[in-house]
Parts: sequence; C-alpha cells; structure tokens
Amino acid sequence: MNSELVKETEHTHGHTHAGGHSHGESHENTQQVLNRLSRLTGHLNKVRRMIEEGEDCSDVLVQLYAVKSALNNVGKIILKDHIDHCMVNAIENGDYEEIEKLNRAIDELLK
Repeated sequence: MNSELVKETEHTHGHTHAGGHSHGESHENTQQVLNRLSRLTGHLNKVRRMIEEGEDCSDVLVQLYAVKSALNNVGKIILKDHIDHCMVNAIENGDYEEIEKLNRAIDELLK
C-alpha cells in the first residue's frame, strides 16, 4: 500500500487538506475502525505464532484469509465514512483535488 493511501486511511478530526478546507466534523465510525484494527493486529499475531509453531499450512491459510477479509471490511467502513463526510464537503466546496485524491486511493485499492 503506498504512503498516500496510508495517510488517507489515517484521517483525523480537524485535519486540513491541501485544498484548504478542514474536516472538523465527527466521523461516527472512528472508534469502530480502531477497535477492528486492534482485533486484526491480535489476529495477525496469532497467525504469526501459528507459523512459528509449525501449525498446518491449510489452517494458516484459512486464518490469513480471515485477516484479509476483515481488513477489506475495515477499508469499506473507512471508504464509506470518507464518502459520507469528506467527499460531501469536498463537493459542496468545489474541492476537486480532494475528489481526485479519492479516485487515486480507489485505484490503489483495486490493484
């Protein structure tokens, strides 16, 4: 994942984008995303331990798929939140740079 995409997913309240507008509004899913990321970190650590302990490759692959699926779901939550809040503001303010940033982030996600 490139650094721009990582920065986009680390969106914080009150962050001012290059276009000059601020995203001071509350993002209703921030705590949900943070909680899911904490669980994902624990799950990924479990997968690492499984590999270190020589557990069955099929079991490891199933767990890796579960991590990947959960990570994709976190991405969907962040994307929806971004569209519902940041993109609505960008469109209302004519911030086409912010819209283009979202387009680039989606391109990276779909590679």
